[in-house]
Amino acid sequence: MAADHNGVAMKRRLTAWLAGQGHQIDDRGTHGDDVVDYPALCASVGEEVTSGRAERGIMIGGTGGGEAIACNKIRGIRAGLCHSVFLAEISSAHNRSNVLVIGAKVIDEEEAVRITEVWLTTPFKGGVHLRRLEQIEALERGDPLA
Repeated sequence: MAADHNGVAMKRRLTAWLAGQGHQIDDRGTHGDDVVDYPALCASVGEEVTSGRAERGIMIGGTGGGEAIACNKIRGIRAGLCHSVFLAEISSAHNRSNVLVIGAKVIDEEEAVRITEVWLTTPFKGGVHLRRLEQIEALERGDPLA
């Protein structure tokens, strides 16, 4: 898990909630109010996920828009920007996202908890969605789609 300067308080809240649910948390930063650039934080979270050291990652920014773009530049990352429970459900069920991105300026901390819970507990549906993920992986490799 990581957050830029906009998401430090939300990260603290989510870290406490996740620990209370029995999850192990690797806090990749940042920890204060000093302005930081989020791409390095996204790279850190993405590396943990793609290496297999973490099953999933969470990235918190101001709106989450830039963080989602940065995370999705990392091969093997499927980051879902989720500002609602519905989007969290779809992100897991249809896209098998492995990084949750949320915006601390867009939602409050309690909504972030609800979103995170749904994202973590919603199973991937497979079927047509698996075929689409395979096509996304082909795009990522630079392979043409048939």
